[in-house]
Amino acid sequence: MSQRERRVTLVFRPGLPGVLAGALLLIAATTQMRVDARQRAEQDQRGRIRSEVNLVGTLASVLDKDGRPALDLAQDQFEVYEEGVKQKIEIFEPETQQPLDLTLMIDSSLSEIKDLEFESEAASRFIQKLVRPGDRLALYEFADAVTQLAPFSSNVPTLQAALRHIVPGDGTALYDAVYLGAQALAGNPSGRRRVIVLVTDAGETTSRADFDTARRAALRADALLYTIVVRVVKNESGRNTAGEHALETIADSTGGATYFPDTIGELSEMFDRIDRELRTQYRLGYYPNPRPPDGAYRALEVRVKCECKVRSRKAYYSGGHLD
Repeated sequence: MSQRERRVTLVFRPGLPGVLAGALLLIAATTQMRVDARQRAEQDQRGRIRSEVNLVGTLASVLDKDGRPALDLAQDQFEVYEEGVKQKIEIFEPETQQPLDLTLMIDSSLSEIKDLEFESEAASRFIQKLVRPGDRLALYEFADAVTQLAPFSSNVPTLQAALRHIVPGDGTALYDAVYLGAQALAGNPSGRRRVIVLVTDAGETTSRADFDTARRAALRADALLYTIVVRVVKNESGRNTAGEHALETIADSTGGATYFPDTIGELSEMFDRIDRELRTQYRLGYYPNPRPPDGAYRALEVRVKCECKVRSRKAYYSGGHLD
């Protein structure tokens, strides 16, 4: 029996002198109070340590060998690793119903002008299908600058009407769109899934932010990036392949995805795939052990014990401020 578990028991025997019995009672009571106080202090310390370590959450999209969402997986089929160290999963929520905050970013540069009407129609259907009670979406357009067309709202007709205010412009502030979309999400309360959906031809000409700034902002916001790249030019020599690669890299690091429709007519299908994935994600959470220093970049990996492909964010920044 450990010292913490020890209990002091006093047996009062008839005929024992009253003074001696009282003294023994006092000693026993004092000893018990010290043991109880020490236990409470240890419990409080454990509680403080626990509360100081931030819960790390991540979303996992799991696809079967045919590319369809893999449903009905159990917690013991998942493993989470931080910096190569296996973590204990504390939260497991299949097909999470955690509400969504989403920024929809529409490329309105002149290179996209001939497809803008069709993009707006597809985006309108996406908004109608995606936004459910409790979810919120904000709408932006970007050309030489990023412009908010509608703040975060659950009002579907208002959001759809804002699409009619898209105005073509010069240039393409691609990295600014990712950066500002992430910043908008980061300013919202925690406890909600954060998603950026970007529709673009992947050109980049006028951003003040660079690739790394945009990627860091998305990771700091815990935002998934889904990109639909509309290839205006099919020939690789005439495409923005550098921009395409950059978006794929950012999307992969956040746990999102990049889609390349072969025709503008497939845009609605791409939106449907994003909507389906967001409704079939697994939510995982753990308390990092060992505890990371504040502001540290931490490698993250989710593994699944099945014949599946899993997508989740590859890294996060621990609590505190980044230099």
